[in-house]
Amino acid sequence: MRHRPTIAKIDLDALAHNFRETRRFVGEDLQYMAVVKADAYGHGAVECARRLEAEGIDWFGVAIIEEGVELREAGITKPILCLGSFWPGQADTVLSYQLTPVVFELDVAAALSAAVGEGSYDIHIKVDTGMGRVGVRWPDVGEFAEGLKAYPNLNVTGLMTHLASADDPAQDDFTRKQIDRFKQACETFREAGFDPQICDIANSPGSIRCRDSRVDLVRLGGALYGLLDDIVPPEDEQPMLKPVLSLVSRIAHVKRVPAGDGLGYDQTFHTQRDSLIAMVPMGYADGYPRGESNRQEAIVNGQPVPVVGRISMDWTLLDVTDLPRCRKGDEVTFIGRAGDHQITAADLASQIDTIGYEITCGISPRVPRVYMG
Repeated sequence: MRHRPTIAKIDLDALAHNFRETRRFVGEDLQYMAVVKADAYGHGAVECARRLEAEGIDWFGVAIIEEGVELREAGITKPILCLGSFWPGQADTVLSYQLTPVVFELDVAAALSAAVGEGSYDIHIKVDTGMGRVGVRWPDVGEFAEGLKAYPNLNVTGLMTHLASADDPAQDDFTRKQIDRFKQACETFREAGFDPQICDIANSPGSIRCRDSRVDLVRLGGALYGLLDDIVPPEDEQPMLKPVLSLVSRIAHVKRVPAGDGLGYDQTFHTQRDSLIAMVPMGYADGYPRGESNRQEAIVNGQPVPVVGRISMDWTLLDVTDLPRCRKGDEVTFIGRAGDHQITAADLASQIDTIGYEITCGISPRVPRVYMG
């Protein structure tokens, strides 16, 4: 069955380029984790993971057990770290699919230990050094390490933390404080008799901006997908990344509208002249934010044109009056490059006070991902 023309194009060659370029920039002597949670930030976890595994990635990172299971069932063989640990009743699934859980609660350790039984199993521990989310609070690391000794069949092979403000030069002092706290936590674990082989701090902005955060392993998320243009300050030296995702559709209908007519819900736009209006099957149910209404542009036939009226669940209206040759079936670019013009996820994000990550993560599953490269 053919689908409607609203699609997300995923350039796997650009994804591979971003991995290679970031590894060159950060350092070849480290291990690298591809964070493919949230369906690879909306890009499609399975296809992205397959390409990155072929490119030599060392680890994959997911948020939840279900995401790890999806990768295993798709044939991914590299280690998979479940950053959000696991829920009660999921310990057997962790073992069955050979997933490495992040642990930060002793009752979770107890459940996994019971499931492991007489064997042994590798885990990573997360330390909260100031992010304020999940993790063992850094002052409590010693007590936690002592409690973990009750489960000798769990091998602590990794320790991790997450930087809260690595993208913000004004908070570099706090980032250094987090790094120092983490290094002390690693030492505390070693003094308690544990021997973690992997200590990792750096996320994408940390790996690029903070050399001290490059320890054993680097976790790459936004960098892989070319989404750092509104994350890392432009004045900072950084790798040359390429956008991986383009969001496109085609014009479904064009009609002439006289001056003074209102368009869309609540009539938030009125034509100022006799106008040519194009209807495109793209709406907020597809992940094109309603907040872009009357504020954003799309690209048609190589030229930017304004979005007019409210973006509705299934449709977006464009004023193509200045493109008199515009026709039904012409391609429309909402994210991506067409001709000499480009619209990025960051451009959409800036209009609604968010970041490009949220834009790509929000692209609906009803939008097919079409892979190239």
